Amino acid sequence: MAVTYICRHCQTFIGEIRQGEASEFQLGFHFLTPEERRDIISYNPNGDITVKVVCDYCKEALEANPELSLLANPLQ
Repeated sequence: MAVTYICRHCQTFIGEIRQGEASEFQLGFHFLTPEERRDIISYNPNGDITVKVVCDYCKEALEANPELSLLANPLQ
């Protein structure tokens, strides 16, 4: 099982944790509500997990231009 982190806005690869390096508990997934888990975490058929987060570039762009958050795909 690998856990891959990508940006939810620009789809940039942020990082990856390989099999056996960390459990879902260690990653803090247990703090998420069921709705947040559905929105943030995707379980792939091969057992890998994809986690959608916001990269630093997109975070800065959204902070500088909050109106972008109203768009479906603000940073393509």
